Amino acid sequence: MRKPDPRSGRAATAGPPDSSSPTSSLTTLLRRAALAAAAGPLVLLGGCNMALLAPKGDIGVQEKNLILISLGLMLLVVIPVIMLTLWFAWRYRASNTRATYAPRWSHSTAIEVVVWSIPCVIVLTLGVLIWRTTHSLDPYRPLESQTKPVRVDVVALNWKWLFIYPDYGVASVNQLAIPVDTPVEFKLTAESLMNSFFIPQLGSQVYAMPAMQTKLHLIANEPGVYAGRSAAFSGPGFSDMHFETLATSRADFDAWIAQAKASPTMLSRAAYEQLARPGEKAPVTRYSNVAPGLFDGVVGKYMRDVHGNPICGTVPGAGSTPALTLNRSAILAAE
Repeated sequence: MRKPDPRSGRAATAGPPDSSSPTSSLTTLLRRAALAAAAGPLVLLGGCNMALLAPKGDIGVQEKNLILISLGLMLLVVIPVIMLTLWFAWRYRASNTRATYAPRWSHSTAIEVVVWSIPCVIVLTLGVLIWRTTHSLDPYRPLESQTKPVRVDVVALNWKWLFIYPDYGVASVNQLAIPVDTPVEFKLTAESLMNSFFIPQLGSQVYAMPAMQTKLHLIANEPGVYAGRSAAFSGPGFSDMHFETLATSRADFDAWIAQAKASPTMLSRAAYEQLARPGEKAPVTRYSNVAPGLFDGVVGKYMRDVHGNPICGTVPGAGSTPALTLNRSAILAAE
């Protein structure tokens, strides 16, 4: 039923607004876009694994704290800038006649002091923090512990990981076993392609490069199975170049070593040459015996003169870790 409109003298029709009007359609479209924008990040984050923010070792915990502290310091600038940008856009909109209109304004000493002093303090704080943590979290720096470390030689193959335990004479492929609360000293190299060794929940990734040796020191403080991976693209088998890190009690670690020693498979030089051939999705394999000097041989594989003689050699009696020295006679012969 229609009633007369006292302002216009015309009859007004009661009922819902016309949903086909341009204004209503635009409002509906904006509402749907806002819902999609809010739900989109949640859907994308659903596939993320927050391993870096769930560390299980002392090095990982320190790196997590460094990430969060650095993020917080940077947000001290980012959040106020975003909020002030939105506030300025609303405050000085064209329809706001109460806002001060100053077209010739160009300078404010107070604003300059705030804009420059706060970022300078933050950058200085970040600089000191990064300087200190660069030294304290140096992957080459041994971890302080009264427990004797476990030594592991790592060789990045195509596309698999080889772990050699020189103190136990065993090796494994795509499976790393370490005891809890025990420092682990890694020496890393690569057979051919450069790769990156990374256990996110233990921290610190380090490159493994052919004809070079890098080092890494980690520790696991909680038992568990942690994902290890290659963090550098190295060819078609890169996506499956993963390994399991078994952090166990000392008794379980000793049992794992005993099982490896009981394996019928031995890692001779001929077996290594076969293993070094490119292959994808290599199964976990344990070796009961490792050819002497295998890791050093991989490091020095490309360090030879024109006659095939090694340019680098090991110094006898130089401690538990052989030191590489240049063979001067081989260099002179090559020249």
